[in-house]
Amino acid sequence: MSSLAGAALWLPASSCGPHCLPADDAVPRVGPAVVWGRLIAVTAVLLGAVLALPAIALSTPRGRARLTRPFARAVLAALGVRHRASGRIPQRGALLVANHVSWLDVLVLLAYAPVRLLAKREVRGWPAIGSLAAAMGTAFIDRTRPRTLPRTVADVADALRGGGVVAVFPEGTTWCGRNGGPFRPAMFQAAVDAQAPVVPVALRFALADGTGTTIAAFLGDDTLLASVRRVVATRGLTVALRAHPALYPMVGASRRALARAAGAAVHPDAVGPNRPAALRLAA
Repeated sequence: MSSLAGAALWLPASSCGPHCLPADDAVPRVGPAVVWGRLIAVTAVLLGAVLALPAIALSTPRGRARLTRPFARAVLAALGVRHRASGRIPQRGALLVANHVSWLDVLVLLAYAPVRLLAKREVRGWPAIGSLAAAMGTAFIDRTRPRTLPRTVADVADALRGGGVVAVFPEGTTWCGRNGGPFRPAMFQAAVDAQAPVVPVALRFALADGTGTTIAAFLGDDTLLASVRRVVATRGLTVALRAHPALYPMVGASRRALARAAGAAVHPDAVGPNRPAALRLAA
């Protein structure tokens, strides 16, 4: 098998696409003046963050978290996105694993936890956001080069041993939010190697009346600009972060068992409630 074919088989794929997005008249909208106001506000926040890049890059991990949390919350506020969190969110020494719907997921995680993120290499090239992500300590993974994966897993394990909180999206790609993908086990090996807890996190997007929505989904060939336009035009978009009880690897636990248990917590209807016996839950 050629290396290109091997990489294609390794790349995760989602069955979600533009057909998952709601009809234009199914989502409450804000007026043009509000849209422009939000875009101007987001631009101002991003410019401020770019000016703060040297300070962010030179900060300790704890200091970086103090700087990035208000930045993430400011961007969400500028976009008109409300957010809330529940459960025990890890602040030290844990692998945080979340479902992946949108580029907003990263901002929500940064708004509540001092996470170091693992992101696809393409994010590094996004205007402003790529530079900010790098300054915040994001590790970029090249999904077309599977041979680099063991090194990335080792780096994540080292970060966990050092007391860091690392956030990953083990579905490997974005889904619409109504549907989710299986949790791939590779990065769970870092938690096994470091004997660090795994905290499953569910991200759910809804409108102001509590109705679930896929409007924030970033899917397929969608462009970042098109997705941003949908978000800033939506009235009452809300995202809820729920941290489930931590999973602690025990002797005999495997990365696949951890992945199944975490996936069951985040997607209980799709995956099922059973948890492997080689895991124990946090009190």
